[in-house]
Order: sequence, then C-alpha cells, then structure tokens
Amino acid sequence: MGTLIHKCMVKAIRNKGENMRCSLNWAFSRRGILRIMSDSLQCKDWKIAYSEIDEATLYSMPWLFWNAYILRIKSKGEIYNFGLNPSRYWKGNMPFAVNREKVNNLYWNAINVVRFIIVGGILFLIVSMLRQ
Repeated sequence: MGTLIHKCMVKAIRNKGENMRCSLNWAFSRRGILRIMSDSLQCKDWKIAYSEIDEATLYSMPWLFWNAYILRIKSKGEIYNFGLNPSRYWKGNMPFAVNREKVNNLYWNAINVVRFIIVGGILFLIVSMLRQ
C-alpha cells in the first residue's frame, strides 16, 4: 500500500462511451474521498493502480467564479470521471501521467449564464423578503 499524497471530496461516476457530457448520472453519483496515493487512486472500493491507467485527462472548465476540474481516467476498458473541488493541487504535478485540457465552449458558457440568472433571482427574492 502506497503513501497518501493528497485527498479531497469528489463526486464520481463510471462512464460509458467516449464523450464527456452533463447527465443525470452526476445527480446520483458516488460521493466520497478521492485518495491520491503514491501508487494508485482510491475512492471507496475503486482502486486504480497507476500502472493500469491507459489514459488520464484533467479537464478545467469555468464554473461560476472559479475553475472546476474533472479528472477522467481510462483503465481496463472502464472510464472513471471524478468531479473535483477547486484547489491549487490540480495545477501542480501529478504522480501519474496526465493530459490537461481547458474546456471553454458555448455549452459551458451558456450553463454559467443560466447559473448567474438563477443565483441573481434567488438573491433578489431574499432581498425583497428582507425589506418587507
């Protein structure tokens, strides 16, 4: 068993197919702690040895006021997606080979506009209720 390098809260899903997309799978995803060990990634009963990783990609995308990260691991014919909390750790070196990609397309920008509208509407309602 390796030594612990970093740990964080995640949402995780096993994916079918090659495309990264938003889906209801995230609503019912596995929640837990991702442990980045010196020899493997561990999340609950999932253990992915670095030697068994076929491909790893760390996606960075705009999310409200910061960047969100999704770590996508392909191993033994399975695809694991880990929704990561924003942290400086993800900008540094990883103990396994990882490709880094920025996702900045119209779809994600549209989602952020909708989020701003919803948050603005909620704040407006709160302020309106407090003034009464």
